[in-house]
Amino acid sequence: MRLLRKVILGLMACMVCGHMPANAQEWPSRPIRIVVVFPPGGSSDIVARVLAETIAPRLNARIVVDNRPGAGGTVAALHVAQQPADGYTLMLSNTAPIVTSPPIYRQAGYDPMNGFTHIAYIGATPMVVVTHPSVPARDMTSLMAWMRAQRTPPVYGTSGVGSVGHILGSMFETRTGIALTHAPYRGAQPMQTDLMGGSILLSFDTLPENVENVRAGRTRAYAVSGAVRSPMLPEVPTTAEAGLPGLLAENWLGLAGPAGMPAPVVARLHSEVNWALTQQSMLDRLAQFGITPGTMSQPEFVEFVRTQIGTMGEAVKAMNLSVN
Repeated sequence: MRLLRKVILGLMACMVCGHMPANAQEWPSRPIRIVVVFPPGGSSDIVARVLAETIAPRLNARIVVDNRPGAGGTVAALHVAQQPADGYTLMLSNTAPIVTSPPIYRQAGYDPMNGFTHIAYIGATPMVVVTHPSVPARDMTSLMAWMRAQRTPPVYGTSGVGSVGHILGSMFETRTGIALTHAPYRGAQPMQTDLMGGSILLSFDTLPENVENVRAGRTRAYAVSGAVRSPMLPEVPTTAEAGLPGLLAENWLGLAGPAGMPAPVVARLHSEVNWALTQQSMLDRLAQFGITPGTMSQPEFVEFVRTQIGTMGEAVKAMNLSVN
């Protein structure tokens, strides 16, 4: 009878251990997965892979990247939100699935703020306001004067409906009271071709794709929509410096996981991401895509996400865009 009792107690102990949270066991004890909301080969995918390679040895764990594109990042985000909050499923979060897509894909099925543990900030790529060289303006003040002087609302091109460029254009209209006409393209390349050719004279677009054309004089840059100037075009002021404080719209990257992750696991991951941002291999890849790295405490990152949802997210809602 005593032997049977010991066996039963042992089995019960094993069952309890099997259900202990990640912070009560040795974490990580198996491979970690980082879900990327876009296809392989893009900046998010490459940053995720470099991050995984950088921190995996320090965690003594295998880290795999899992690409799950679709529906503006909401497919991957919903998948991650539904996973156990044990530290083994993470997401390279960014502006799309957390800020801009939920108001557009209204049946996304997750809460972008409370449905995730927002772990660490990685960096951001700003947008840039550019024109064809024929526009007779040399700074943002004279550019806005030129816009107001046009008989019809100036046309601005972006890489598509609901893109960050589109949202920035809408925010610009609201902030300045200047009416514009949106011309959405199927990607940045055809839009830039028309801009350089003079078919359109104005664009709100991601910075890296425009650096070469600006430097060659094929287009002219007026402001970047980040909090600080970009090292890719250090001579171009921020929107705040150009007289439009608060007009911020960036493609940012961070690390997130399902809501309710154990605090020790969150703290460890936050520390490792910040360490990775001191490594040259990581910094080189970020620079390649025009991503300005930055560090925040974990509570600061949570507040950053909240602010992004409350500014850019509300701007998207006001545009009344909907896919479903």
